[in-house]
Amino acid sequence: MTKSLVIVESPAKAKTIEKFLGKNYVVKASVGHIIDLPKSKLGVDIDNNFEPQYITIRGKGPVLKEIKTLAKKSKNVYLATDPDREGEAISWHLARALGIEASDDCRIEFNEITKNAIKSAIKKPRPINQDLVDAQQARRVLDRLVGYQISPLLWKNVRKGLSAGRVQSVATKLIIDREEEIKNFKPEEYWTLSLKIKTKNNENFEIKFQNDNLGNKEIHTEAEVDRILNHIQNHEAIVTSVKKGEKKRNPNLPFTTSTLQQEAANKLGFSTKKTMSLAQQLYEGIDIGKSGTVGLISYIRTDSTRISQESSESCKNYIHENIGESYYHSETKERKENKGKKNIQDAHEGIRPTDVYRHPDLIKGFLSKDQYTLYKLIWQRFVASQMAPAVYDTLNVEFDINKVIFKATGSILRFEGFLKVYSYANVSENINIPDLAEGEVVTVLEQMPKQHFTQPPGRYSEATLVKTMEDLGIGRPSTYSPTISTILSRGYVEKEGKSLTATELGYIINEILEDYFSKIIDTNFTAKLEQSLDYIEEGTQDWKKLISEFYEDFKVMLLNAEEHMEEINLVEESDEKCSKCDSVMLIKHGRYGKFLACSNYPECEETKPFLYKIGVSCPKCESGDVIEKRSKKGRLFYGCSTFPDCRFVSWNRPTGKKCPTCGDILVYKKTKKSEKNICINKECGFEEEIEN
Repeated sequence: MTKSLVIVESPAKAKTIEKFLGKNYVVKASVGHIIDLPKSKLGVDIDNNFEPQYITIRGKGPVLKEIKTLAKKSKNVYLATDPDREGEAISWHLARALGIEASDDCRIEFNEITKNAIKSAIKKPRPINQDLVDAQQARRVLDRLVGYQISPLLWKNVRKGLSAGRVQSVATKLIIDREEEIKNFKPEEYWTLSLKIKTKNNENFEIKFQNDNLGNKEIHTEAEVDRILNHIQNHEAIVTSVKKGEKKRNPNLPFTTSTLQQEAANKLGFSTKKTMSLAQQLYEGIDIGKSGTVGLISYIRTDSTRISQESSESCKNYIHENIGESYYHSETKERKENKGKKNIQDAHEGIRPTDVYRHPDLIKGFLSKDQYTLYKLIWQRFVASQMAPAVYDTLNVEFDINKVIFKATGSILRFEGFLKVYSYANVSENINIPDLAEGEVVTVLEQMPKQHFTQPPGRYSEATLVKTMEDLGIGRPSTYSPTISTILSRGYVEKEGKSLTATELGYIINEILEDYFSKIIDTNFTAKLEQSLDYIEEGTQDWKKLISEFYEDFKVMLLNAEEHMEEINLVEESDEKCSKCDSVMLIKHGRYGKFLACSNYPECEETKPFLYKIGVSCPKCESGDVIEKRSKKGRLFYGCSTFPDCRFVSWNRPTGKKCPTCGDILVYKKTKKSEKNICINKECGFEEEIEN
C-alpha cells in the first residue's frame, strides 16, 4: 500500500491530474455517476419517508469493481469529484460503496485543474459534507416525484415519449407566456422631435426635444407635435445651459455560468449546450505542448464573481507589465446586479483563466477554433474586470425656443481603460458637439418629427431565457443548459433564428399542466423550492421534511389529474393519400415534430415527413411548393418540396411576388426595427418597408 487512489468523474480530468501528482498516485475516473436512482421506475419509497432507492447504474458494475480493487490496495483514497452538490453526492455514493466512514478525511476539492491547485488540495482533505449531499438528494427526489408521476399521465392521455419536469415545464411556460404577451400587445403611438441647427460658425448638429412649455416630456400624437412646432415657429433657439463633465464606464466582473452563456450566445452565436461543452473541455485540460495537458479555466458551474487574492494579484502584475500601470483599477468593485439576491453561492470563484499570462494567441495553435474563441472571451473578460474604467468627456447643452426645451449630448472617449482589452464590448461612437456659450443664438435649419409605435417584448433567445431564469431564481448554474436542451429535444419549443418559440405540442402540454398542476409550474413556487434547497445546503432545513410538505399538496393534484384528465387526440387527417395503399395519410406528432402516417396502420406502415407549405409556389421550378425546413442546427429556412430535383433555398420567406426592378423574387425580412420585402438578388438592392 504505497500508492494513493484519487477518484474523479472524467477520464480527461484523470489524465490531466495524474501528470501533476506523479508516481505515488493512481487516478481513476468513475465516468460520472456510478450509483443513482433507477431509470425504469420511480426509485423513491414514498411510504418510507421518501427514502431514495439507489442502485449501481447498469453497465457501471465493472468500473465500480475496479475502483474497489484499487481502493483495497491503496494507502489513501481521495474523492476528487466536482466542487458542487452533484459532485459531493457522487463522492458520497463512492464513499459508501468503498466502506469509507463519513467522518474520514477523504474529500478533496479544487476550483481549477492546475499543478498548484491539485497539490494544495491533496494536502487538505475533509469529510464528506452531508448538507451538500442532502441538498442534491432533495433536488433529485423532487424531480423524480414530479417527472416520473406526471409524465405517465401525458403518455396515457396525449402520446408516448412526452415528459414534464419541475424546471423544464416552467421554462416552457415562460416562453408561452411571452408569446401571449406579444399576441395581446397593443401598440401605442408616440413621437420624437429633433431639430437640425446651425451655429454662427456654420457647424451643424441635431438637438432633441426634452419638454414643452406646459412641462410635458412626451409627445403622443401628431396634433401635439403640430402644436409644439407652431409654438416655436419664428422664435430663436437660445443656449441656456452648457455643462461639461466626465462619464465613466466600468467593466463587467468575471463570468458566472449564466453570464458566460449569455455573452457567448450574444457575441459568438453559441448555444448554451455548445458553450458548456467547450467550457468543460477547457476546464478539464488541453494539451498545450511543452506545458503538457493543463486546465485552462477555473470551474465552470458558478454563480459567484469572486476572484481569489492570488488570481487578482497575478492579473495586476500582468496589466502593469503588458498594458500599463494606468490601466489597472485598484478600487474594490461590487457586483451591483447581485445586491438583494439571496441565492448567490459564493463557494467558487468566477470563471477565469487559470494563468493570466497564458494569452489566447500564445496557445491558439493547440485549440480548435471554437475553443480558442471561447477561451479568448473568458480571458478578455477576466483581465478587463481588473482594469480601469473607460473615461468620456461629456458636454450637455440645453436650448430654449419660446420656453420649449431641447437638448444635445455629446461624449468623446478620453481614456479607453478596459476597452483596450475587451474587444467584445459595445463601444459608443464619439458624438462631437461644438463649443457653445450660454446666451448664444443658433439657427434652426430643419424640423424632424417622427412617428413611432411601442414594440412588443421580444421573443426569448437562449441568452435572455437564461437571464430570466437566473433573475427569477429558477434552476441553478448546472441546470440552465440541460433545461433548454430538453424542451428543444421534446419538441415543446423550437428555434426560429435565435428566437425560441413554443410549438403546438408545447402549448398543449402547458395547458394540461396549467389545468392540473398550476402550482408546480408557478415561477414563485419554483423559486421558493430552489431557495429551500439552498437552506438544506446551509444546514438550516431538513430535506425530507421539505419533500414531505411538497408531496402533501402534490399528491392531491396528482389524484385529481388521474381522475379527471381527458385524452387529447393529436391525430388529424391530411389531404394526402398513401402512396402504397391509397388510404388517407394522418398527421401525427412524433419526437421530432409532425409526420404523416398511413391511416391503414398496422396493415400499412408507410410514413413520410410532414411538409409545412407556406402557400407559395416555388419561384425557381414553379411546379413545387415552398416549404419550411430546418438546418442541422435548427435554423428555419425555405426550400422546394421537389428537392432534390429543384434546389431552391432561401433563409427569408418568399412572398410570391416579383421584384419590380429586376424581376427576381421578393422575400420577407424582419429586423428589430422594421419589416421589409427585399429582392433576393443582392446586386439589385430593391426593398420596400411594410407599413403596420
